[in-house]
Amino acid sequence: MPVSVLPLVEAAAASPPDHGLTLALALALILTAARLGGHVAERLGQPAVLGELLAGVLLGNLTHLGFGWFGSLAQDPVIDGLARIGVIVLLFEVGLESTVGDMARVGVRSLVVAVLGVVAPWVLGWGVGVLLFPQHSSYMHLYLGATLTATSVGITARVLRDLGASQSGEARVILGAAVIDDVLGLVILAVVGSFIQAANLDASVSLAGVAWILGKALLFLGGALWLGLRLSPQLFRVAARLRGPGVLLATAMVLCFTLAAVAAAIGLAPIVGAYAAGLVLERVHYQAFTERGETDLEHLVKPVSTLLVPIFFVVMGMQVDLAAFGQASALGLALLLTVAAVIGKQACALGALGSDLDPATIGLGMIPRGEVGLIFANLGLAMVVHGEKIVDSSIYSAVVVMVLLTTVLTPPALQWALRRRRRTPPAAATTPEPSA
Repeated sequence: MPVSVLPLVEAAAASPPDHGLTLALALALILTAARLGGHVAERLGQPAVLGELLAGVLLGNLTHLGFGWFGSLAQDPVIDGLARIGVIVLLFEVGLESTVGDMARVGVRSLVVAVLGVVAPWVLGWGVGVLLFPQHSSYMHLYLGATLTATSVGITARVLRDLGASQSGEARVILGAAVIDDVLGLVILAVVGSFIQAANLDASVSLAGVAWILGKALLFLGGALWLGLRLSPQLFRVAARLRGPGVLLATAMVLCFTLAAVAAAIGLAPIVGAYAAGLVLERVHYQAFTERGETDLEHLVKPVSTLLVPIFFVVMGMQVDLAAFGQASALGLALLLTVAAVIGKQACALGALGSDLDPATIGLGMIPRGEVGLIFANLGLAMVVHGEKIVDSSIYSAVVVMVLLTTVLTPPALQWALRRRRRTPPAAATTPEPSA
């Protein structure tokens, strides 16, 4: 009896499109855009992250030209999930570039620079929110201040290395302060997020409550670092008994995702836990793996971050609505936030007083917000009070523009400061140069 295939063809045509096919095409498009954007940015002397972000802005705004599918990619739950994993991997990788010992050795001067670089921008960002949006809640004002606190370790380190100044006293202070800035910024973000969560539940936050939130964040960071330094060697010693490919990378990622989950469980951002996991891991902990010929952990993580991290930056760019800048308030917010971001970090120059360090180099080197500023901006989109978002599309877009501008401004500004520094011999130092 012959079987007709026509009903099968008609059923296939009437069925919804395969999500696997859509997802595969979306990932191909996002990764292609990220690589092309990063290439163009580096050819222009800018960090690749800038090109990835702008590529996302372009893709996300194609919806205004009738390509609605592009604009919906950022809302796809799988794409969003990959972007969230990407940012966790990013902070883990940033943590791997430093150690607890490195942070302990940056010296008091770096700590002073870091505190100044957090307090001044936060106050200025809060002031910009009050000035332009007096009708908005104080939570939005606090959030705006928090987005200005971070400093991009990666971008600043790349610029200093390219200019041959990575071993200078200014570079050691800048990089040490940038690491501390990120930790302080994450703690501030945890406090602000807990404030907003309490308001959403109609719970009051007393001074004691603020102290508890701050203490919880600091306790987690301190506890994670203390336990990690003691437990990770044993964890990797046990893992080294296992055979098969990928054991070292898998063990490291288990530690990363576990601490990220613990941070989320106690009300902190998962990136706090990922950053702590990277900080506690030192090469000596997995020496048993390297002794049998395996690659260092930093090299193993690199392919994972190369795949996932650009997805995060492109997705962040896709959420920027260029149409929002048709409103004068959004454009004014972007410009004022940028001014506040630049001026706020110049307070860091005060940390050079009493030494032969160049204040201009330190102040300018602390400007870029880069990937950490984007993480803060992204977290703001999820903050709600009684169903209303703390951050709407215009405010988010303005924050991203601030991140873009501070990222673009830093390389030429830092280059100018370093060249001026080399032409002007430093005066006799009144205090010894800080140790790295």
